Amino acid sequence: MTRPVVGIVGGGQLARMTAPAAEALDVHLRVLAARPDDSAAQVIPDTVIGDHDDLEALLAFADGCDVVTFDHEHVPPAHLRTLQERGVLVRPGPDALVHAQDKIVMREALSQAGLPCPRWAEVADADDVALFANAEDWPVVLKVSRGGYDGRGVWVVSSRDEAADVMASTALVPGARWLAEEKVDFIRELSAQVARSPHGQAVAYPVVASLQVNGICKEVVAPAVDMSAEHSARAQRVALDIAAVLGVEGMLAVEMFDSDRGVLVNELAMRPHNTGHWSIEGADTSQFENHLRAVLDLPLGAPTPRANVAVMVNILGGSYPDLHRALLHVMARDPGIKVHLYGKQVRAGRKVGHVTVLGTDVDVLLERARHAADFFEGTIDG
Repeated sequence: MTRPVVGIVGGGQLARMTAPAAEALDVHLRVLAARPDDSAAQVIPDTVIGDHDDLEALLAFADGCDVVTFDHEHVPPAHLRTLQERGVLVRPGPDALVHAQDKIVMREALSQAGLPCPRWAEVADADDVALFANAEDWPVVLKVSRGGYDGRGVWVVSSRDEAADVMASTALVPGARWLAEEKVDFIRELSAQVARSPHGQAVAYPVVASLQVNGICKEVVAPAVDMSAEHSARAQRVALDIAAVLGVEGMLAVEMFDSDRGVLVNELAMRPHNTGHWSIEGADTSQFENHLRAVLDLPLGAPTPRANVAVMVNILGGSYPDLHRALLHVMARDPGIKVHLYGKQVRAGRKVGHVTVLGTDVDVLLERARHAADFFEGTIDG
């Protein structure tokens, strides 16, 4: 059997962190990056520079790939269908991926399948938002159906006038629509990740708790503490059902609200996800390895945790630009911590790396990981 070639559209940190798993499996990675200094382009030799919106660039990139997958969900579905028509294996395929690209398409499919979602409605203007609020109550979560990520394209509005201001000042990307959702009074945010292969094998990772700050994932605790086995199994079942109903091939992350009505689906990502970075050190098979296994239709690896608890904290760009100099303090203070830097220029609020620590005591692990991240971010100096 010849060495398989996996093409990843997108040159971000997810593609970069897939490289060690590919090396271990003797999989050749090819990356379509926007710029030569993109995170993955720095470490993956077979990097093609091109625009994921450019069909000709995608076709040239896919030539010679055994399968094409993604670092992000922004490739136009029509382009992906053209790839399929030319005989390229695309995993996940456009019919599945569209549910991670368009929140209204996702809500329609999950609601039709009877899967738990917040109450929602497509809205055209502020009057529609007010009608929705009259039925559900203010405040209302207002979203664009396409183009939003890491908190972008999401607003909490408390009146018709606020909704009107947001809608008047926001230019929609092509194909985008407006979506209103109830503001869920949640206990915490969860993420349930599963891997699913084309022949239908699937595995579920432990359900994790995530802390979001300004719409960006800041911390993950795996598994979520104080969560019964039955409640965790229900959340995993929802994620497995979504993967099967939508025909996902590869990794699927289902971000959820843990509420007094049970788990409610918030967002989907059909690729490795920030809430699964803990699995690099913390699981028998990382999300990156299982994504490769799934898109190549290989037997999936065990998602079994390697420790009682894994804590991951993201490093966001702060006032300290020299991350490699910060390594001296972080490594000397805590030799057991694992640091991942993404090769990105430091900018305020930008994800530039993460740290992971394994153990038994959640509070101790959080203190260790937060200290390391705070030092990288320049909020502490000792």
